Parts: sequence; C-alpha cells; structure tokens
Amino acid sequence: MQGAAPSVAVITGASSGIGAAMAAALAQPGQRLGLVGRNPDRLAAVSSLCRRQGAECTVAHLDIRQPALSTFLQSFDREHPIDLLVLNAGILDGRRDGEVIEDGATARSVLEVNLLAPMASLHAVLPAMRQRRRGTIAFVASLAAFVPLADAPAYSASKAALVSYGLAVRAALANEGINVVVACPGFVATAMSRCHIGHRPGEISASSAARAILDGVRRNRALVGFPFAAHWLSRLALFVPERFRYHRMSETRFHVAPSLPLRPPPDAA
Repeated sequence: MQGAAPSVAVITGASSGIGAAMAAALAQPGQRLGLVGRNPDRLAAVSSLCRRQGAECTVAHLDIRQPALSTFLQSFDREHPIDLLVLNAGILDGRRDGEVIEDGATARSVLEVNLLAPMASLHAVLPAMRQRRRGTIAFVASLAAFVPLADAPAYSASKAALVSYGLAVRAALANEGINVVVACPGFVATAMSRCHIGHRPGEISASSAARAILDGVRRNRALVGFPFAAHWLSRLALFVPERFRYHRMSETRFHVAPSLPLRPPPDAA
C-alpha cells in the first residue's frame, strides 16, 4: 500500500496516546476503523471523535493477552478486509523506587503484552492478507530496543525482540504483497509515560509520533525511528564503549510511579 491511504485500519492501544492520535489522524469520510483498547471510557471518547470526523468505527474493549483479540481481528477482517493493522498496545513497567530491577512476574507480564500479543495478532490476520496479497502491519516498538534501559530490562528486551521479529517478518513477506513497518519512538507524552519518574529528553507529542509512523507506513519504510537525532544516537550507542554509554545513560535513570497499583494488568491504551 505504498503511497496509498488505508481505507480499513485496526489499531490496538487506541484509547489514548499514540494509538488515539493515529486513529484521529486516519479518521475521515470513507475510513473504517477498528479500535481496540482496555479503557472503555477513553475508547468511547476516541471513537466519538473519529465518528465526528466522518469515519465508521468498531470498538473492542479487550485484554490483548487473551484469545478474544484474535477472534475479534478475524471477525472484523471477514467483514472489512484490513488494509493496515497497527500493533501499538503496550506497557511500560520497571523497577519501583528502592528496587534494582523489576520482579519476575512483572517481566513476564511485559513480555506477554509487548511481544507475544503482537505476534498473536499478526498471525490472526496474516492468512487472509496473504490470500489477498495486500496489507500492511505496523509494529510500534521503541528506541529502548537499541539502548537498553537499566531501569526496565524486560521492557527493553520486549522492544528489541519486537524490532527483530518485525524486520524478519518483513523480509519473509517481501514477495507476498504485504508490507511490514517497525516504528521506534523515543519519549512521547502519553498517559503511559506519566508512570516514568525521571528525565525524558526530547519528548514529543502523541500527534507528532502518529504523523511520523503514518508517514513511514506510506513510504513503506522498514524502520521508522524518531526524533531524528535520538534515533541515530540510539543506533550508534550500540558501537560506543560501555563506560561512555553507561555514563550517558546515567542521565536518564528513572523508576516507575509508586502510585501505580502493584504490578498492574496490561494497559492496552
């Protein structure tokens, strides 16, 4: 779909942040949107906004870890063949203040939400896309894939794995008529980012992030990293001596908000 606007798009994590901004950016007359999120009130507000802009919306209030998401995607695709699937839902969790790293249960939850759920979602729609020989799948990862965060090891691992998985799938589907795009945002001002207690250099708005991702989708770019400077500094950090990298990363140490419920369930918003 390089250069073409999708007429049918499904977005996970659509009830706030980047997902909500992408829904708003896509919403127009003739557009069909499938909006998936965990917060019903916020999801209803995003759907209402998109409908006012002329789009037709189907809302799914789901826990993305459950098989119900695959069931929804397959059912939706049968009625409205999906042009663009944006796998955006995810959680940021890490060490609480006073901890060294997150506990084991948190690590498993982060991997389930940020990695295993997007993989399951891809497999739910891939057979139909292959049969049609068209479609685009966009994974939303993070620049933490290239600069692992000492305060959120599982989050960093989940995003690094998502980048590798997305790029491998892109190569595998290169001759199938299906595009795969991997987006790696830096710090984005979202509801999820408010649990990040620490410095967030170069933070951009959710609407700016949405525009960057959709531009990458239109151009069929393999990897969309932003902001520009942060993206390339993150990529180069892989080749920087560890001592220097450790010193630079010490400026962005953080912990997750103590006001969060103890090891919350996934926020697919």
